[in-house]
Amino acid sequence: MYDLNLMVIFAHVVNEQSFSAAARKLGVSRSSVSKAVAKLERTLDASLLNRSTRHISLTEVGRVFFDHCSRISNEADEAREMIDSLNAQPRGVLKVATSVAFGTLHIAPAIADFMHVYPELSIDMTITDRIVDLAEEGYDVIICVASDLPQTLIARKLAPIRRKLCATPEYFEKFGIPLLPQDLMTHNCLDYIHSGDKGLWRFNGPGGEVSVPVSGRLRINDDEALSQVVLGGFGLALLPTFIIGKDIQAKRLRSVLSEYIPVYQHVYALYLPKRNLPLKIRVLIDFLIERFGAEPYWDIE
Repeated sequence: MYDLNLMVIFAHVVNEQSFSAAARKLGVSRSSVSKAVAKLERTLDASLLNRSTRHISLTEVGRVFFDHCSRISNEADEAREMIDSLNAQPRGVLKVATSVAFGTLHIAPAIADFMHVYPELSIDMTITDRIVDLAEEGYDVIICVASDLPQTLIARKLAPIRRKLCATPEYFEKFGIPLLPQDLMTHNCLDYIHSGDKGLWRFNGPGGEVSVPVSGRLRINDDEALSQVVLGGFGLALLPTFIIGKDIQAKRLRSVLSEYIPVYQHVYALYLPKRNLPLKIRVLIDFLIERFGAEPYWDIE
């Protein structure tokens, strides 16, 4: 069985193209590096390097063997980094971007608790609904509500985003409770502009997909503002539960047709592909997953 330490030393010599440079990187003497490579060659009964006074080069056998040694060296470095990260305390600055509504209502309170747990971390957080270029703008992580995800980023699912068709109890008492999606055609349906086709709501119930033409006296581009209109008893709307969950729980709003409204979005943490995920990103994502869970607190009635 080969001495793995000798293989790592050999990989460093090749990468550095010098016995002396490899010795400096490893923190040992040049002679110990030279002896290690010589011992490896004796063990293999093969010459790995062509040596001259000016430079070194790989033999044919050395080139094949180096590929294996390089992988072993990289794996050893990654294992050490992983152990270091498990033993380390996350510190430094974590740059986060998050969407406006979800960020304000749920990420900001979570960040306050997160910073109590990790006192050596500082947060630089931007709340915005514009598309953020994670790499160009230097963000560590983006937290956003999405259904389509960019292929160039890693996505971790934090929580489901559910919508409920809701209105005030007073509205339903006055105008009646819709029992089927088609019943909405007689109601004042308040529309979120970015929800899809204008004046057409899509449902997915026990019998499959149903598209219902609806009409109402308001279209608006902000879910939080729309929820305020609904709370005023003016009509009904499809609203995300992370905004109106507390109103459902307090009976200020009542939801209907829940069996026709599927989960089609989630809130995600997005970050750049990395061989080793930095500890500060990992602990934030783990913290948020534990905080929100598969059944988030805003969905508990």
